[in-house]
Amino acid sequence: MGFRENVKSELSYSGMLVKELAEKSGVSKFSLDNYLNARGQSPSVDTGVKIAKALGVSVEYLVTGKETKQPGKNQKSSNDVRAIARLAEQLDDEKRKFVIDFIKWLKVRK
Repeated sequence: MGFRENVKSELSYSGMLVKELAEKSGVSKFSLDNYLNARGQSPSVDTGVKIAKALGVSVEYLVTGKETKQPGKNQKSSNDVRAIARLAEQLDDEKRKFVIDFIKWLKVRK
């Protein structure tokens, strides 16, 4: 996935609207729409940094879809956790509760 897809995925994950991202990042909604449309115009580095900061991820993650672990640096969320969350969002309430209970059970088991 590229920048466009990763930004869309993060918007979905966070529940944020493009309008909200525009307000939070200081990047115009018009510009964000251009980055997110099918032609996928890429932003400048400065703009990419603003977008990443507003979404709570690194620019590297938005560009590559992967996060490089740096010693001593806390990652907000790993790629695996994000994938689990995206999948859980697609489940109905009963199945989602089951998954949450299962994860809690796994954590207790260690």
